[in-house]
Amino acid sequence: MPFDIAGQALNGIMILQPRLFEDERGCFFEAYQASSLRASTMAGPMTQENHSRSRRGVVRGLHFQWQPPIAKLMRVTLGRAFLVAVDIRLGSPTLGQWHGIEVSAENHLQAFAPAGFARGFCALSDWAEVQYLCTAEYNPAGESGIRWNDPEIGIQWPDLGRQPILSVKDAEAQTLRQWLARPEAETFRYTAVSGVTP
Repeated sequence: MPFDIAGQALNGIMILQPRLFEDERGCFFEAYQASSLRASTMAGPMTQENHSRSRRGVVRGLHFQWQPPIAKLMRVTLGRAFLVAVDIRLGSPTLGQWHGIEVSAENHLQAFAPAGFARGFCALSDWAEVQYLCTAEYNPAGESGIRWNDPEIGIQWPDLGRQPILSVKDAEAQTLRQWLARPEAETFRYTAVSGVTP
């Protein structure tokens, strides 16, 4: 495999550390290898790549898509960002729990979360660029979000020294409790074998 598993959390999240080859010219690493990721995470093939550029203090998320369900592999290619994933799988023993990690262009870490997790991040440097591979294409009719500061989740975001910069959509997002009351929440029914129903 072109990476090592640097950590795991919430029965599905994996932190990957690519194997870096460095010399006087710079460095090289394989950022993605379909067969290795599939073997490690059971994620399907990646079909879309997104690239987000955010200024310091921007919070994006917590986003997810239920139709079709999407797993994401995220990394930072410029600056630093705090990446977060929240378990929204009905019946999961870690439902409503979150995991966060600081990722940077220097540490090369990547954060994978399967379908059934809401994802978000906060830009910690003057500018941060986050790239993420997705296992399905974006469908605006099948996507939603959870409020970034839902008190029942209690994410401990880094101290920004000011109010975060949010889109209107993210500022007005539903709570996890509201999402779980929707029929679409059944899409992410947890099973001990697969983590989430297909």
